[in-house]
Amino acid sequence: MIFRILLVALLISGAATTHAFDLGGLVKEITKKPTEDSAAEQQQTKQPGLLGLLAGTPVEEEIAIGREISGRLLGAAPLVKDKQLQRYVNQVGAWVAKQSGRNDLVWHFGVIESDDLNAFAAPGGYILVTKGLYKKLHNEAELAGVLAHEVGHVIKQHHLKILKQGQLIDVGGGLLKQKVGGDDKGQAIGKMIGSGAEILARGLDKNAEYEADRIGVVLAARAGYDAYALPSVLQEIGHVRADDSSVALLFKTHPHPEKRLVELGDAMDGHAEQFDDGKILADRFYRL
Repeated sequence: MIFRILLVALLISGAATTHAFDLGGLVKEITKKPTEDSAAEQQQTKQPGLLGLLAGTPVEEEIAIGREISGRLLGAAPLVKDKQLQRYVNQVGAWVAKQSGRNDLVWHFGVIESDDLNAFAAPGGYILVTKGLYKKLHNEAELAGVLAHEVGHVIKQHHLKILKQGQLIDVGGGLLKQKVGGDDKGQAIGKMIGSGAEILARGLDKNAEYEADRIGVVLAARAGYDAYALPSVLQEIGHVRADDSSVALLFKTHPHPEKRLVELGDAMDGHAEQFDDGKILADRFYRL
């Protein structure tokens, strides 16, 4: 209880409120299907800018790109050889992802052999957590919070924006469809995106990370978990020394956990009472 009070105090302290945490509004936004885009948004596909570039990407191509990226990452860091662990993480992840409204994706989750503290999301519903980060978790709610953050990246297509900025894929996959077909498409995608680990290691705009944090809290809460679990993970990671090699990549590609906590505090300020009923489920958590 004392820890919860201190954590809430940390979350609601700091800079002035920027965006109120509108649970209903954010849920509506993140669950909107691509086919529900307005005519104005569709029109922007003919114009420059990220929104125009993003609109209209076929799901099958999104999945193919994510499969290629995650496959290359797994080539460098394979899955932990523990079937019970992998099954458990997929069960938790699937339940969290179900809250996102992206039922057009078959979600895949896994824990990879790496002592680093990190997690990765590739387009199309491929999400990987390092063994180092998993071992830092204390309960199922914290796992759900981490996975929900990564699900947020997928449903907002943050990494696709990076790829399209680099002109690696065209609007609606048109470039791939014009140049290749059938089995050759996979090879073409591979050549275009290069190393999957490199794509994920580039990092996202800090605002994308803050957005994924907010979405992660929403999805975890909707799934019935303690919404403060993700902030708890951020707080613990924030205590790791900056010169510790296990957080080198995380700190390079993400805002510092303390900054992310402040941003979450701004978002959740005045709305903490909405998140008091979530479960922690420490007893059900699969421990390595």
